[in-house]
Amino acid sequence: MSNMVRGAMMLTIASFLSKFLGMIYVIPFNALVGETGGVLYSFAYTPYNIILSLSTIGVPLAVSKFVSKYNAMGDYETGRRMFKAGISLLMVSGFLAFLVLFFSAEWLAGNYITDEDAGSIAVEDVTFVIRMVSFALIIIPAMSIVRGFFQGYQSMGPTAVSQVVEQVVRIVFLLTAAFIVMIVLDGEVSTAVGFATFAAFIGGGASALVLWGYWRKRKPGLDKRLQQQTYTNEIPRKDLFIELFSYAGPFIIVGLATSLYQLVDQFTFERAMVARGEGNIWEIAFAVINFYGHKLVIIPVTLATGLSLAIIPALTKIFTQKNHEELYEQINQAFQIVLVLVIPAVVGLSFLSEEAYGALYGLGNIEITGNLLGWYAPVGLLFALFTVSSAVLQGINEQKYAVISLTGGLLVKILLNIQLIHMFGAKGAIFGTALAVGTAVTLNLLRIKSKIQFSFRKLIKRTMLIAIFVSIMCLVIWVVMAVFGMFLPYETERWATILMLVLGVGSGGAVYLWLAYESTLLERTLGNRVRVLDKIFRR
Repeated sequence: MSNMVRGAMMLTIASFLSKFLGMIYVIPFNALVGETGGVLYSFAYTPYNIILSLSTIGVPLAVSKFVSKYNAMGDYETGRRMFKAGISLLMVSGFLAFLVLFFSAEWLAGNYITDEDAGSIAVEDVTFVIRMVSFALIIIPAMSIVRGFFQGYQSMGPTAVSQVVEQVVRIVFLLTAAFIVMIVLDGEVSTAVGFATFAAFIGGGASALVLWGYWRKRKPGLDKRLQQQTYTNEIPRKDLFIELFSYAGPFIIVGLATSLYQLVDQFTFERAMVARGEGNIWEIAFAVINFYGHKLVIIPVTLATGLSLAIIPALTKIFTQKNHEELYEQINQAFQIVLVLVIPAVVGLSFLSEEAYGALYGLGNIEITGNLLGWYAPVGLLFALFTVSSAVLQGINEQKYAVISLTGGLLVKILLNIQLIHMFGAKGAIFGTALAVGTAVTLNLLRIKSKIQFSFRKLIKRTMLIAIFVSIMCLVIWVVMAVFGMFLPYETERWATILMLVLGVGSGGAVYLWLAYESTLLERTLGNRVRVLDKIFRR
C-alpha cells in the first residue's frame, strides 16, 4: 500500500508541476509574440491535441491495466507481448496521425482564415505552425505506451520524471526559440510560433530519452521475472488487441471536450467577426478566449477537479456493492469540493479580470481583453462540473452517456456559435461555450439523478451558503479597490495593476477562507485537510 500511495503522490506532484509550468510560461511568451502569436499557437495546438488523443485512443491507460492484470497472475510474458504490440500499433497510428495533420494543415488554415485583410495572420502562417507541431505525433503516442507499461508494474517514477522533463525541455526550447527569432534576429511572429510549436517534438524526444534510460536500467530485472514464470496465457495477438480496446472504451473522448469547443471557435470566430464588421479586433479577442485568458480560467478548475476526482475511484466499488448511502455521500463530497473552491475563484477572477489580465499580460487593449476575461471566467465552473459529473457517470457505469451529453453540448456550440457572435460580438463565442458546456452538465446531472435517484437538495443548500460568502468577498474586494485606487494608478501602470491584484486576491481570499472555515463549511467539505488553518484562524 505504501508503494501505491507514494506512486500516486509522485504522479500528482508531477502532474501539478507540469500544469503549473504550462500556465506560467505564457507570461513571457505573450511578451515575445503578443496576441497574434497566441492565436497562431492555439490554431496549431487545438487540432494537434484532438488528433493526438484520437491516435492513442486510450491505449496507454489500457496497457497499464492490462499489464497489471496479467502480472498479478504471474504471467509477465503476456504483458511484455502487449507492450511490444502496443508500441508497434501506436508507432503506426502516430505516423498516420502526423501525415493527416501535416497534409491537412493548409485546408485547416484556409477554413480558419477566410479574410487575410481583416488581421495580420495569413493562411500560410497558420499552415506553417500546424505542420511544425505535427512532427510531435511521430514520437509522443509510442512514448506514452512505455509510461503505461511501467505503471502496470506499479512504477510511477518513469512517468512522473519523464513528464516533468518533457515539460521543462519543451518550455525552455519554446521560449529560447521565440526569444532568438523575435529579439535577436528580429524575425516574424509566425516563425517564432512555428519553432515554439515544434518544441512539442523536442520535449517528447527528451522524455523518450528518460524513459529509454529507465528501460535499460530495469530491463535485467524485468527479464528475470520472465525467466522465472512457470505459466503463460497463450492469447493470440488479435485477442490481445480486442481485450486492450475493451479497456480503452469510449470515455477517452470526454477529455477532448475543451479542445472540441475551441475547434468550433477556430472554424467560426474569424468569419463571424468579419461579417459583424469587427475583423480588426478578432485576433485580440480570440487570443483571450482560446489561449491567454483560457490559461487563467483553467487554473482553479485544475486544482479543484484534481481534489474531487481523487474520490471517484471508490465510486465503482461502492456502486457495485449497492451501498447507496455511502455512494450519495461520496458524490456529494466530489461536487462540494468543486463548488467550494471554484465558485469563489471564478467570481473573483471575473471581478478582478482587468487587473489579472493586465498584471500578467500587459495593459494593451485592456478594455477588450479584461472585459472578455470577466465574461469567460464563470464558464470555468461549468468546465469543472462537466469533468466531475462525467467521472461520476464513469463510476456508476454510465460512461457512454457522458459521450452523449458531450455530443449534445457540441451540437449546441456548432449550431449557435456564429449567430451568437453576430449578436454579441466576441462575447458570443463565450456564451456559445457556456450554453454548450451547460447543456452537457445538465444532461449529466439528470442522468445521475435518474440512474441512482440522487438528490441535489444538499448541494443546492451548500451552494446558497457559498453564494453568501462570495458576495461578502466581492464587497471586501470592492472596498479595497476603492480605497487603494485613490492613490494607485492601476489602470495605467502595470506595477500598480500587479499590486492591486495582490491586494484584491489577498483580502478577498482571506475573508472567504475565514468565513468558510468558521462556518465549518471547509471542514465538512475537505475533512481533516483544513486543520492546517488552525494555526492561522485559532490563534
